[in-house]
Amino acid sequence: MYWLGIDVGTGGTRALLLDEQGKIVSSCTAPHAEMRMERPLWAEQDPDDWWRATQLAIQGALREAHTDGAAIKGIGFSGQMHGLVMLDAAGKVIRPSLIWCDQRSQAQVDAIHARVGRERVVQFTANPAITGFTLPKLLWVRDNDPASYAQLKTVLLPKDYVRYKLCGELGQDVSDASGTGLFDVANRVWSRPMMEELGLDPSWFPIVFESAQVCGRVTHEASSATGLLSGTPMVAGAGDQAASAVGNGIVDTGIASCTLGTSGVLFAHMDQPAYDPAGRVHTFCHAVPGKWHVMGVTQGAGLSLQWFRNNLAAGVSYDELMTEAATAEIGCDGLFWLPYLMGERTPHLDASARGGWIGLTARHKRADLIRSIIEGVSYSQKDCLDVIVEIGVEIHKVRASGGGAQSPLWRQILADVFRRRVTTLASQEGSAYGAGLLAMVGTGGFASVQEACASCIEETSETDPRTRESMAYSKGHQIYRTLYPTLKATFPLL
Repeated sequence: MYWLGIDVGTGGTRALLLDEQGKIVSSCTAPHAEMRMERPLWAEQDPDDWWRATQLAIQGALREAHTDGAAIKGIGFSGQMHGLVMLDAAGKVIRPSLIWCDQRSQAQVDAIHARVGRERVVQFTANPAITGFTLPKLLWVRDNDPASYAQLKTVLLPKDYVRYKLCGELGQDVSDASGTGLFDVANRVWSRPMMEELGLDPSWFPIVFESAQVCGRVTHEASSATGLLSGTPMVAGAGDQAASAVGNGIVDTGIASCTLGTSGVLFAHMDQPAYDPAGRVHTFCHAVPGKWHVMGVTQGAGLSLQWFRNNLAAGVSYDELMTEAATAEIGCDGLFWLPYLMGERTPHLDASARGGWIGLTARHKRADLIRSIIEGVSYSQKDCLDVIVEIGVEIHKVRASGGGAQSPLWRQILADVFRRRVTTLASQEGSAYGAGLLAMVGTGGFASVQEACASCIEETSETDPRTRESMAYSKGHQIYRTLYPTLKATFPLL
């Protein structure tokens, strides 16, 4: 008997099978088409391409395990957050999705705060409006694509569209809904005051579930498309960061996770909701019933290194880049990287922020450029950690995951910058693994999310901070923190 975890990411959809002990039996990733970036700071994807990739990923995972859909007891979901999926009355996609890193909606953010009041927005949703959230994207469509807006009957998030294609039932989970800008996070319900203030139809927003709740079953049509057995139950799942936190065991206090994917996320569990009045970090519902989480986000974490490789080191592997970076000195002789390739969230909430190197001289080599990217992203994640600690969350150690965490060099830099122990886990699957664990909880494999994590998650490496290096990075971080304020007035002019 197996459980299936599905993660609808930015670059592809991943499916993996877990056995009764929570061990990974097989996995398959199907890539998505390249996201469309027709203008600077725009980013769109086709929801039906996610569904195409999901079918291939499921088929591949079943094939690798030499099994079929009859062996699957339950299905869980994870996915990129904040993306706007618009369906018409027939349940068809109206237009491409404005995804999480799309930054075009600053005018709509300003309009939300002007109409509702910034303090009232935080009162209603625990977070200020930002360009990354779903709500400003929806209002951008209203303002700029009225023909599409006139057809709207349902608003979904990326993973929820895939689940809808599998089960034919509309719904969202509390963790993903928290990132729309329209959800009452403290009370785990849609915020009617926000909808009323902005003239939005509450019927567009489907019922919400806790992450491990069963909310649908595979249809006959989806069975034919995927190889899954008709009637197989599925749980609501979670946004990628909450699902990744489950996959990393961040379901209790004192431990944070640092996930270095395309974006970088510093994530911590909370027993009670708490939020930053300035809105520098996000307070959302957790995938654990009755719990919350807080997270800070670096928009261009792994994206920074990916951009460098694609444009300045074509054909060079990430491992080779890390080996080269290790030859550079700590601090890169005064070279700093600002990772604002898609604007920035924590702590600046500035869609106009731009990336770049500061301190470049004729003496610097390519190794310095690479290492400065790693250090700059790590400094940005330290900004996230500092804000989370500032609002009263205790963090004693950090579990690292994602592509960046595969590098011993990057883990050591994180430990030195954070001044905390950094650990890794036996499973580095993160979101897809968390989705599978949620499926196990919802269909009887475990009694609770905490029990699933305690049983299945194992730390495999530890990296402790070094005294001299931590002192050097502390000084470097202080310089890094002066750069954004110095350049802030310049960014809008660009």
